[in-house]
Amino acid sequence: MTQRRSYAVGTGLFIVLGFAALAYLATQTTSVANTRGGDTYTVETRFANVGQLKVRAPVKVAGVRVGSVQAIDLVPGKEEAKVTLAIDDNHKDIPEDSVATIYTSGLLGDQYVGIQFGQSKNPVKEGGEIGLTRPAQQLEEMLGKFFGGGSAPDRLGGTFHVTGSFTNIGGLQPGAAVKMAGVPIGSVESVVVKPGAVEATVTLAIDKRYSQIPDDSSAAVFTSGLIGSQYVAIQPGGSPEYLADGDSFVLTQSALQLEDLIGKFLVNGSPSENKSGGAQGAAPSDNAGKK
Repeated sequence: MTQRRSYAVGTGLFIVLGFAALAYLATQTTSVANTRGGDTYTVETRFANVGQLKVRAPVKVAGVRVGSVQAIDLVPGKEEAKVTLAIDDNHKDIPEDSVATIYTSGLLGDQYVGIQFGQSKNPVKEGGEIGLTRPAQQLEEMLGKFFGGGSAPDRLGGTFHVTGSFTNIGGLQPGAAVKMAGVPIGSVESVVVKPGAVEATVTLAIDKRYSQIPDDSSAAVFTSGLIGSQYVAIQPGGSPEYLADGDSFVLTQSALQLEDLIGKFLVNGSPSENKSGGAQGAAPSDNAGKK
């Protein structure tokens, strides 16, 4: 009996210590801790993706906490989130051209907003907006980078949108990279098949820093490596006119499927087989002609 009782007491203490450890970790997370009193002023930011960012998450400059996330709302009619930051009054020297980025504390830590100062001499004011932002890095995007697929663009230069119609997009997904000469210049914003249509309409969000794309350029769905992710590659044309927001690609090339490639190989065979087959096939016809 005594031994069983000691086991029960030990198990109970272990459970109590486990709950205590969980409670301590909870108080160290950004959703519960990191709240301070004092006066603050609000600044708005917009992100294409907030990841797991939560209200009351810290706002940091050079790793030092200067405020917290006050609210997170979806912008009506747009695929972006508006994040309201409450900045401490004693940090009113944040330049208006600063960059706001969503970071993660450690490997599995909570996310927070980090602000990198710009060069402007004008500080952002109460109710103002930090227009330059970088979204949270998602696991899928990091894997895409590993396999050469690229990642979603930031809002450092803003984006403009163009569309392309494809009879087959393969495994292309929203968030896939858009590249020109192998350099990521944007991302796939949406893939839609309209009712009654036989083609998929792909909307591309391209960084405005790469706005000088000839309007006779072509867009193709390619695959990064053998098992990499798919992306949209743009081949520039020679027109003096450039694509504008809302324009469409006239020339597109759909994704090549593995089944199609295998089918072509099985039907056509290798070059050596084609040559030998052609020679063997020509002999009977010649002989028949002589007869």
